Amino acid sequence: MFNRILAAALAVVVTGFAASAVAQDYPSRSVIVIVPQPPGGGTDIISRIVGQQLSKQTKQTFVIDNRTGAGTIVGTVAAANAQPDGYTLLTGLNANMAVNSSLYEKLAYDPIRDFTPVGMMAEFPFVLVVSKDFPAKTVKELIDMAKAKPGEINVASAGNGSGQHLSLELFKLMTGTNLTHVPYRGAAPAYSDVISGRTPVFFDNLSSGLGQIKSGTVRALAVTGKERSPSLPDVPTVAETVPGFQNYVWFGFWAPKKTPQALVEKMHEEIKKAVADPDVQKRIAADAGVTMNTPLAEIEPMVKAEIAKWSDVVKKANIKIE
Repeated sequence: MFNRILAAALAVVVTGFAASAVAQDYPSRSVIVIVPQPPGGGTDIISRIVGQQLSKQTKQTFVIDNRTGAGTIVGTVAAANAQPDGYTLLTGLNANMAVNSSLYEKLAYDPIRDFTPVGMMAEFPFVLVVSKDFPAKTVKELIDMAKAKPGEINVASAGNGSGQHLSLELFKLMTGTNLTHVPYRGAAPAYSDVISGRTPVFFDNLSSGLGQIKSGTVRALAVTGKERSPSLPDVPTVAETVPGFQNYVWFGFWAPKKTPQALVEKMHEEIKKAVADPDVQKRIAADAGVTMNTPLAEIEPMVKAEIAKWSDVVKKANIKIE
């Protein structure tokens, strides 16, 4: 009995030493970063900004592999099935790591069961915009209008189940208002009707809405972060009127489950260093985002809280994705 216990203890020690030795040289070759969305979009851009800095730091290439299809599902499943050796990472965001669990009845992966968080990169708020001639000048005035005219105010989104749509549904639930959702195929066609006043209200990503706001084609009523955005310091948060309201698009890196913890911790330190780089912070701020420095132990609880939050919203709003 004693011999078996001693052998087991020695095995744990040897395994620990072996993992530490591997971690010292990690990464020793190129790392694949699976981005589950197309080139040129926000997920791709953030992944490349941080990936380029990681390449500089580690002297190894971080190769962006855009795996698109079924929203974010194809790329995410590919990452879940990759070898858990530290050389395949996934760019995770709200959509694939928190919202899909609620939107799809049969999802081919589980964000908690199949992945290990490695590090967070950045977060971007949404912005509530209205057409130039829309009567409401504040969030309170919009709420008052909506309660006086239930169902009569149309609100655009970039598609059913999108972040813009979820922002709207969260707003409706927290304010007790009845606003009519009008889905479009992306933000660009939505803006055509927002600007004209046909669909006068829109919760858009601040990174894509900032140009419209600065050009004067729409007005910003509020941003959805917990604090005012440095990009629009004079624009209040929704939470200043609706306490507790908050919604960001967040981005991070995940590894397949069973990736050795020593490698996860080594890469986490590299990611922390990358997002602290002044040039990285400047480039992300240029797109209206801020870098994140979330401790490794806090990432999975944060994701679980997000899953619960959006599950409640999706259920109460009866959002369905075919």
